[in-house]
Amino acid sequence: MARRDPHSYTDDTQAQTDSFSLKAGVDFASRTIAAEVVLTFKAPSSGTLDLDTRDLVIEHVEDASGQTLPFVLHPAEPYLGQRLTIEMSAQTPSIRIRYKTSPEASALQWLEPAQTKGGAKPFLFSQCQAIHARSIIPMQDTPRLRVTYTAELAVPRDLAVVMAAADRGRSETGEVAHHRFEMPQAIPPYLFAFAVGDLTSRDLSPRCRVWAEPSVVESAAWEFADVEAMIGQAEALFGPYDWERFDILTMPPSFPYGGMENPRLTFLTPTVIAGDRSLVSVVAHELAHSWTGNLVTNANAEHFWLNEGFTMYAERRIVEALDGVEMATLQAALGRRELDESLERFADRPAMTKLRTHLDGVDPDECYSLIPYEKGYMFLCEIERVVGRQAFARWLRSYLDTFRFGAITTEEFEAHIEAALPGALDKANARAWIDGEGVPASAKPQTSARLSSIELLASSGNVPTAAQTKGWTPIEWALYLESVPRPAPAALCQGLDDTFKLTASTNFDVLVPWLTLALKSGYTAVMPRVEQVVAEVGRMKYLRPLYTALAANPALRETAVQLLAKNSASYHPIARQMVDGVLKTSRSSS
Repeated sequence: MARRDPHSYTDDTQAQTDSFSLKAGVDFASRTIAAEVVLTFKAPSSGTLDLDTRDLVIEHVEDASGQTLPFVLHPAEPYLGQRLTIEMSAQTPSIRIRYKTSPEASALQWLEPAQTKGGAKPFLFSQCQAIHARSIIPMQDTPRLRVTYTAELAVPRDLAVVMAAADRGRSETGEVAHHRFEMPQAIPPYLFAFAVGDLTSRDLSPRCRVWAEPSVVESAAWEFADVEAMIGQAEALFGPYDWERFDILTMPPSFPYGGMENPRLTFLTPTVIAGDRSLVSVVAHELAHSWTGNLVTNANAEHFWLNEGFTMYAERRIVEALDGVEMATLQAALGRRELDESLERFADRPAMTKLRTHLDGVDPDECYSLIPYEKGYMFLCEIERVVGRQAFARWLRSYLDTFRFGAITTEEFEAHIEAALPGALDKANARAWIDGEGVPASAKPQTSARLSSIELLASSGNVPTAAQTKGWTPIEWALYLESVPRPAPAALCQGLDDTFKLTASTNFDVLVPWLTLALKSGYTAVMPRVEQVVAEVGRMKYLRPLYTALAANPALRETAVQLLAKNSASYHPIARQMVDGVLKTSRSSS
């Protein structure tokens, strides 16, 4: 076998998938999908073919002529799933597989009507990153092999289907609706995405539409009204938008991420709907992925920083262009604090703090952190500093053009930048950034007058005045709350809450840093609000610090266990795994 992705059974010596055609029926009662998929190869092939699956029931396999093909579904391996081995006796351009998904498919979350905003109809959505597409489709589930596809989903007639693909129409037969889609641009499998539910839409521009449940769609459309201007600014920085449409789906509260950059249909957490457009930098991040990640993709999870480090850089360039240098600097400063927290979390696994990682035997979900995001961003800023912004911008355009619709490794990145900007990597101390643990001591700190004033205020031990905080953005509040030494005195916590009503905040980027500070300071008056947040929100950015703070307090550790048990069914499987890991780590360290 010649396997280049530690998280896939894909073998370079075997047939390679070029496209697939999926026909699937969604059954909410059994929480399964019955489907058949045709995998078309880049060239007619014979012999052994190994595919990635997870918890799939494989019913039948045949070649393009209808000849039944023998197959073996091997025993499951931890996190990888089951290798499906198919024997093709003659040269064939494609194979057809009939199968069913499991009710526990790791890429799917099935929501009861009560778990939706409307409360009347069920909801289903997919989340395939990093290696969960194999729980929906038997395939070569590695980002190195990009594919195009067509899909037809059959669902109850009263529900809508949206997919990260071009809409090719809907037809109805009795109580069943058939939705057809086509993805003409080749994508890595982790970007396959769809949702089924009570959905409606509002157009934001000729190429941008927002989808949401009916009771949410107007507020979502208002919140994201400036997206077209954001796209225009991104194009000015990075080149034409290559995906035709940039639609947005506002997800149910259980969605585990801030956003997911599925091309043509970005998924966004409803927690960004703050009512004042103050959290739309999440949109800038997912939009930036249209170039860095979707257009140029990491070849596998060991090079994840090529997706996320570049995207943090692109996001902050967009924010700088729209909101000014100061705001981008504050975002980077907050990112550095979040990076330091991640580095501390991996103190006993320092190899995971490198940009170029080695992940044989490692579940990519378990090693997920902000390190590739923020450390990768800092590394690119260091290269920009030593070569100059204009030279770096020219190189970045060349990089995006060279690897357009491709998947690359860190080694290919290094070769490209060295050819274009000789000596730049050495000047930027690239070896320490790429293969060194933690952050190099030479890393330049973020500095600005506003940042310094916030940090000074946080270190004073006094409750700020309304005049001192007038006009603060959520980023400034988060920086302040993250900078307050902990444990904070009870009087300071009480004063902050009395003066600014932080416990009642509905802006989660302010609320969760406050609740975390309060928990770490023993200010247990916030517990009812903490319990409410972990019951209503599934975004891991918020669940991780809250459960971590609860578990770190011996008096609240059992409460954390009870809260997970109570709310587990409403969390996405990825989030559930993360919280369970937090609690296990707490138990083992106590």
